[in-house]
Amino acid sequence: MMEFQPAAYYLPHESPMVFLEKVCTVDNDHAICEVNVSTEGILSPFLNEHKALPAWFAIEMMAQAIGVWRGCHGMRKNETPRLGMLLGARGLKSTLHEYPHDSVLRVYVTRQLQDDKLASFDCYLEINGERITQARLNVYQPDDRELAQLIQPPTSEEPTA
Repeated sequence: MMEFQPAAYYLPHESPMVFLEKVCTVDNDHAICEVNVSTEGILSPFLNEHKALPAWFAIEMMAQAIGVWRGCHGMRKNETPRLGMLLGARGLKSTLHEYPHDSVLRVYVTRQLQDDKLASFDCYLEINGERITQARLNVYQPDDRELAQLIQPPTSEEPTA
């Protein structure tokens, strides 16, 4: 079985914006990651008054698991982790409105479609083997030119919103 680095190693994010801890597996079409909902863990800044994590964080955890999948495959080709973009989520369903303190969230992502820049993944979260949240995420991997255009500040000639 292959040993993996912590999830942050495969992502172009820095703390506190990394929401996954452990990479369990990555293969051609799947990735599985875990994170603990704990006052001592990486999610601690985002816990509510019940020491629970609001369920809407699932979208970003799923997107980051896709990022881990992409980052791991990219590193096999000597590429550094790159920013990706979440285009949307479909069929988001959750049986919980928050994830309880001291629970371990296991995030599963499965590639359904992919071309050069666009991909679609079926995703779900489990606690103790029970599926609690699911969605299909559509993502986009911009090239360097597109990324530069997206993150450059507007010029004075461009109208601002």
